[in-house]
Amino acid sequence: MKKISIVGLILGASVVFLFSALAISAVGRAAGRVVFEVREQFRTRPGIMAGTEKPEYARVVDICTKDSLRELATPGLLAIFAPITIGFTFGVAPLAGYLTGAIGAGVLMAVFLSNSGGAWDNAKKMVEDGRHGGKGSEAHSATVIGDTVGDPFKDTAGPAINPLIKVMNLVAVLIAPAIVKLSIGDSASAGLRALFAIVSFGIIVAAIVVSKRRKISMGAQPDAVAPAEPVNTTAG
Repeated sequence: MKKISIVGLILGASVVFLFSALAISAVGRAAGRVVFEVREQFRTRPGIMAGTEKPEYARVVDICTKDSLRELATPGLLAIFAPITIGFTFGVAPLAGYLTGAIGAGVLMAVFLSNSGGAWDNAKKMVEDGRHGGKGSEAHSATVIGDTVGDPFKDTAGPAINPLIKVMNLVAVLIAPAIVKLSIGDSASAGLRALFAIVSFGIIVAAIVVSKRRKISMGAQPDAVAPAEPVNTTAG
């Protein structure tokens, strides 16, 4: 039993890292879609750069709103079904170990993400104030890259660990009576436990697979966007 509880402890700590990775990847994909939209507006509406035409801000806001809801699905399903999988697979004691590992690793991970993201952000501001060459220098380019990574650290993944821990603890409290009841039952109860564990684990795997298939990079060009035609600047 102690060995199984240690397995739950390790799995609980691992879920925190998986959740953080999913949150950071979601921010990257949403940012990529915004970049594509901005490039497309610049391509099709040259008046934006000239200052004679206003951009369509509503389209970017719509992308951010829809993506925030769609990308929330995978981390949310992970927070709900991970304790269900652990509890019905191993039992109540490993589930307690799972929560202990998630809380311990989650607190440390939240502090790490918030502090590292804030440090990168402050480094960029320091360079922009004139230190280490100021704007346009290699140091500034490096801090911009660091701040690009740090923003999802301190603004998304770090703060999101708090609701992750709360949701997992709430789900664990709700399913604990069912786990205890099915643990002392007959073979039918054991089969029911296995069914719950397999279904919940399958939902987690399916959600992660779907999330991984949404690949959009800010450095790539969308296939649907044709190259911009040269603008004729000659008179007459």
